Amino acid sequence: MTLRRTLILAALMGTTAMAAQAETLRIGLESDPDALDPDRSRTFVGRIVFTSLCDKLVDIDPELNIIPQLATEWSVAEDGMSLTMMLREGVTFHDGTPFDAEAVKANIERSQTLEDSVRKSELASVESVEVVSPTEVKFNLTAPDATLLAQLADRAGMMMAPSAFEGDFAAEPVCSGPFSFVERVAQDHITLEKYADYWNADAIQLDGVTFVSIPDSTVRLANLQSGDIDIVNQLAATDIPQVESTAGISFQSITGLGYQGMTFNENNGTEEGDPITDPKVREAIDLAIDRNAINQVVFNGVQSPASQPFTENSPYYNPDFPVVERDVERAKALLAEAGYENGVDVSMQIPNTPVTLQLGQVIQSMLAEAGIRMELISKEFATLISDAGEGNFQISQQGWSGRIDPDGNIHQFVTEGGGFNDGHYANPEVDSLLNEARQTNDPTARAELYKQAGAIIAQDRPLIYLYHLAWLYGISDKVQNLTLYPDGMLRLENVTVAAE
Repeated sequence: MTLRRTLILAALMGTTAMAAQAETLRIGLESDPDALDPDRSRTFVGRIVFTSLCDKLVDIDPELNIIPQLATEWSVAEDGMSLTMMLREGVTFHDGTPFDAEAVKANIERSQTLEDSVRKSELASVESVEVVSPTEVKFNLTAPDATLLAQLADRAGMMMAPSAFEGDFAAEPVCSGPFSFVERVAQDHITLEKYADYWNADAIQLDGVTFVSIPDSTVRLANLQSGDIDIVNQLAATDIPQVESTAGISFQSITGLGYQGMTFNENNGTEEGDPITDPKVREAIDLAIDRNAINQVVFNGVQSPASQPFTENSPYYNPDFPVVERDVERAKALLAEAGYENGVDVSMQIPNTPVTLQLGQVIQSMLAEAGIRMELISKEFATLISDAGEGNFQISQQGWSGRIDPDGNIHQFVTEGGGFNDGHYANPEVDSLLNEARQTNDPTARAELYKQAGAIIAQDRPLIYLYHLAWLYGISDKVQNLTLYPDGMLRLENVTVAAE
């Protein structure tokens, strides 16, 4: 961001704040969201915007329990083959059209059939949606699905106005959340305003919320210190001491559910003979990385080094897969066995933020010691995600914000046809194990299935895990009543911004 843009942004935000009597919350995001369409969206920052824009059938509380939102109650059939939901009455979308069972049916069917929907695998168990009455809807399933409620607590359960489906929904999204869409300026800001007819309007104290895209963490911090934004999302770990020593702002954090890693393009338009398709090369890359050093050098020790998708506080964490220890000599030997005695050239696309670029440079230096020459290709995050889906990468440094059900951290990334399986990894045994894990509610049985699938994935390495995430925030003292959630979403019920 240029100085000129920073000054213009400051002036713009200052004007907005005065017009709204300081009741517009301004959130600095680390990147620009992709499509404002829950069916097409893949970015974490997009989910943050959707939390204010699009209510879901169900939500979670801070302890990760599933709670009512647009659905007030639900029940699963004894045989597990259907889920019935009772819907909240009197709810309308932002264009005034009613939310009802027909709208739920239209939303789910769109998620399943839209050509570029990335929600398809999340809803694969839904055979049909039956409208029982305007306030009752039944999901008929192809098999029991222990993950479905958790999926409906995220983008698969976000309700959009069917009346807006025929247009460019991402350009003018119409949902039923506490705030409605006003405008979007790409790479700059997204503005929402309070929806007066929101079903829970009494809990919304803000007049609006503006999400400002500021990839440079230093500029985000400067805007927080100057009062031009109220919350820094994803504060740089190196900025924590400065925030803690600055009057009027504070550092807050919460342990998250997700991870950051590296995805390898095995079969998504990959040319024959590409070294990244060789499992020995992928293993060599894994062994050349010192995760503990990354945590200390890049993150001041606030993240948790990882070699699996589940955090240590998850009941599905597998102690059989501890953090991979660095072994440069073994990495070199593997390259020689793969026919690369003189080393190998690879490339990795990486988000264009200072922190991720530093991460990439540290990895690049580590790999060089093993004879792996890595080119870093810096991209704006939405472009990176798009290129990943289209197979325009060799290695992609990207992560996942995490889900409350373990399925959400693994299934879509490694099953054939999974919405986030960007490298097109395919292993029928992994598919079978993970699909079976979806069909049982027994935590012990599920843990064993994830353990078996994890052993195969750890051997094949379609992706490798680097660290588990902690959500780091810089927050103005003017922001009151904000509760942090492990999923990293900013829920704004009862949140206020004190006047100057």
